[in-house]
Amino acid sequence: MSELAEENQRLAVELDRRHVFHSWAAQAGRSPIVVAGGHGMRVWDFEGKQYLDMSSQLVNANVGYGHPRIIEAIRRQADALATADPKHAVLARGRAAQLIAEKANLTGAGFEKVFFTNGGADANENAMRLARLYTGRDTVLSHYRSYHGNTGSAIVATGDSRRTQNQYARGHVHFFGPYLYRSEFWATTPEEESSRALHHLERVIQSEGPETIAAIIIESVPGTAGILVPPPGYVAGVRELASRYGIVLIADEVMAGFGRTGYWFAHQAESVVPDLITFAKGVNSGYVPIGGVIISPEIAHHFDDRVFPGGLTYSGHPLGVASIVAAIEAMSDERIVENAARIGTRAIGPAAEALKAKYPQHVGEVRGRGCFWAIELVEDEETRAPLADEVMAGIRRALLDRGVLPFVQNNRIHVVPPLIATERDIAEAFAQFDAVIGEFAARRA
Repeated sequence: MSELAEENQRLAVELDRRHVFHSWAAQAGRSPIVVAGGHGMRVWDFEGKQYLDMSSQLVNANVGYGHPRIIEAIRRQADALATADPKHAVLARGRAAQLIAEKANLTGAGFEKVFFTNGGADANENAMRLARLYTGRDTVLSHYRSYHGNTGSAIVATGDSRRTQNQYARGHVHFFGPYLYRSEFWATTPEEESSRALHHLERVIQSEGPETIAAIIIESVPGTAGILVPPPGYVAGVRELASRYGIVLIADEVMAGFGRTGYWFAHQAESVVPDLITFAKGVNSGYVPIGGVIISPEIAHHFDDRVFPGGLTYSGHPLGVASIVAAIEAMSDERIVENAARIGTRAIGPAAEALKAKYPQHVGEVRGRGCFWAIELVEDEETRAPLADEVMAGIRRALLDRGVLPFVQNNRIHVVPPLIATERDIAEAFAQFDAVIGEFAARRA
């Protein structure tokens, strides 16, 4: 290792600790890893230590690192036009919206228009705004087990405990979604869980008053909450209830969209058509911050002669939309979405099930679709008590020591690699998962 590499490694940590204020963290005592570069499935620090990425950073690096088509598209756009007012027509912006609508229309939905935002949280903010303006109603329903972002309404729509210190927005009501492993409905089968969760949702709608409810916003597959793949019929049932009561259905596809589940959008697994679809993250693999809302024709045309009272300086930023065009074209040409579906079926799913069979006392459940899986770790299989935070922190450290960059959330390891993962990559990662969980299990034996 050169003296320069050693100095850069030291300086990166020093400057981070001294000057960077981090989200969702107490600032003292942090020990961040250094990320100096990356290519394909791996990142590395200045000292040359490599990590196989099983996190896709924040589940957004869908095509991995250093994809030449996306980088070149950003470079060309920067040379031609680095920024532009959202009210102007920009070729890359129009082309990005066209490509996004085409992928959303694979189930014959008829989407035409896209409102661009800076990321996923403000995509959800603007989707809720659109729903309220369109319906003239105020209330928004969302799952308790959910995450929709950390801006005003988005964090209150979020159901997990992070909302409780941030509740500055009005008109939000939460309900329980399906989660058979920890069922709120005393269900014993996926079918029972689905039907009982839908009954619960309808009773919430009726109790709140359908005439007051503007929108139901759900993650098509809740991600941060645990990669809770809905049981058959659930998402379609939510669609039916929304239609019956005149409520706008918002599908939050920020994490699950653009190939993550082996579909362009996760809701397409049930051929459901939402009224609004929010996206960010995987749309361009996070190479430039950008997100947006895909708007149904009915809602879009509502504003033909009405002013939409919203906007962002960087809506449809040229560098962002150019990266979207390149990313979607690359994903289509290289069949990356199809690879995600195949890897989930042939590699991640079988490896996760094998891990559960080997450590039944501590691997409570594995679940997922495509490159979107969770390994839920418990104290024992009878009580299903989640592993404590400090235990999970130790598991995370052990995986980092073994050269795997994991996504650890609560008592779960989320297996969320870039969608370009190979069977060999998955085998390498699961060998380390096996070793680390095995060491933990041996200590508890």
